[in-house]
Amino acid sequence: MKALIIDDSHLARQELKHLLKAFDHVQVLGEAENVEQALELIEEKQPELLFLDIQMPDKDGFELLEELVDVPEVIFTTAFNQYAMKAFDHNALDYLQKPIKEERLGLAIEKASEKIRQRKDRESKAKLLGLDNQVFVKDGEQCWFVSLAEVRVLEIMGSYTRIYFKEEKPMIPRSLNYMESRLDPEVFFRANRQQIINLKYIDRIEPWFSGTLKLYLKGGEEVEVSRRQSIRFREVMSF
Repeated sequence: MKALIIDDSHLARQELKHLLKAFDHVQVLGEAENVEQALELIEEKQPELLFLDIQMPDKDGFELLEELVDVPEVIFTTAFNQYAMKAFDHNALDYLQKPIKEERLGLAIEKASEKIRQRKDRESKAKLLGLDNQVFVKDGEQCWFVSLAEVRVLEIMGSYTRIYFKEEKPMIPRSLNYMESRLDPEVFFRANRQQIINLKYIDRIEPWFSGTLKLYLKGGEEVEVSRRQSIRFREVMSF
């Protein structure tokens, strides 16, 4: 189980890491002391579980969750008990009050393991969609039956995903991470945090800043590939 620890207290992070050594199946991928660091780590590491403090400088734990498109499982860790109801309103798995006891931590991790297992089961059962598939798209009063072979780009717009095909750009209430989990990775490539592209629509490629790439699509869209995904793109598309 891949986890991140997010807490502005260095001592609290060290104490929690010490407790987690008793749970071999929990892998701590990193730690952050504020929301800005946490957002970067979450994008880079793609954790399954967050151990999240509530009171932090600048922005609190709740504000962090509101900035995420696809939220991992969350166990709140805090010195205060007045946030419990709000924590569960944010679909927290559990709420641990400091100082955290190992037995109580174990129960929270058990809940997290089961939720993550259920999520993986659902994802493995979901059929991947490719160029031969058609999907129903509804935006307001308009509806389309769209061949995925015609979809050039999928782009995050808040909690929605905008789909580019022909001259249309409807939005659907799905996260980009969900769309990525349903689409065939041989055809649809996650270019950056905001966009997935259909590789069949690439018209030309240019080197960009700091080793990244810029893709020009046949529909006229220009897509900048993130540094990490530029490396992956070269690996996938090269001999």
